[in-house]
Amino acid sequence: MEFIRLIGIGMILGVANVIPGVSGGTMAVVFNIYDRLISVITLNVKKIVSEWKFILPLAAGIVLGVILFSKVITFLFQNYPVQTNWFFIGIILGSIPMILKRMLVASRSNTGRKGIPLSVIVCCLVALGVMAVMTYLEVSDAGAPIQTELTPVLAVKLVVGLAFGTIAMIIPGISGSFLMLVVGIYSTVIAAISDLNIPLLVPAVIGGLIGLLGGAKLVRFLMARVPAQTYGAIMGLVLGSILVIFPGFGGFSTVATSLLAAAVGFVVSFFAGRERIE
Repeated sequence: MEFIRLIGIGMILGVANVIPGVSGGTMAVVFNIYDRLISVITLNVKKIVSEWKFILPLAAGIVLGVILFSKVITFLFQNYPVQTNWFFIGIILGSIPMILKRMLVASRSNTGRKGIPLSVIVCCLVALGVMAVMTYLEVSDAGAPIQTELTPVLAVKLVVGLAFGTIAMIIPGISGSFLMLVVGIYSTVIAAISDLNIPLLVPAVIGGLIGLLGGAKLVRFLMARVPAQTYGAIMGLVLGSILVIFPGFGGFSTVATSLLAAAVGFVVSFFAGRERIE
C-alpha cells in the first residue's frame, strides 16, 4: 500500500514541477514527505541505498507523472483553468494543519514552551511577502525563441538556470518552472525534453544536479540549525503560493465546480499527508 501511495505522490510531484506557478516542493510538504525527501538527496550512496523503498516508487511516480499526465494537466488548464487551480488550492489548504503541527513541535523543542516565537512569525510573514511580490510579476518567455542548437552562452544559461530552477523546486512555494520563465529557458528546456535533444539536455541535467544537491544541503542545514524558523518560512511560502495560482471565480456553475474541486483537493492532501509527528 505504501509503495502505491508513493507512486501516486510522485506523479503529483512530477506534474507540479512542469507547471509554472505550482511548486513541487509545496506538494512534497503537502503529502508529508518533504523532510524524508530532502534527507535522501545526497552523495551519500549508503544513505540512498538504505532508502530505496522510498526513492524507487517516488522516482517512478515522478517520471510517470511527467510522461503520462502532463498532457492531461495541460488539457485541464486549457479547458478548466479555474477548477484546476482551485483543486491545487484545496491540496495546499489541506496541508496547513500538518505544517502548523510541525512548526509548533519545532518551536516547543527549541524554547520548551508552547506557542510560536516572534522570530517564527517574522519568517512566515517575510516568506509570505516574497510570494505576494511574485504574484504581481507577470513573466513569460513567449518572446524568447526556442533554441535547438547548443552554444557556449546557451550552455552556461542552461546550467545556471536549471541550478536555480531546481533549488526553487526544492523550496516549498516557489515554482522552478516560474524561475525558468524568468531566465527565458522554459520553452527551450521543454522542447529539448520533448525532442530528446541530448546536446541541450546534458548541461540542463548538470545544472539540475547542482541545484538538487545544493538546495537539499541548504534545507538540511536550516532544518538542523533553525527548524522552527524554517517551518515558519515554509508556512509563509505555502500560504503565499495560493496567491500565485489564485484564479478568481466566475459564474455560478464555475463557483460550484471550483469549490467541489477544492474540497476534493483538501481531502486528498489532508488524509494523504497525515502522519504521526513525534
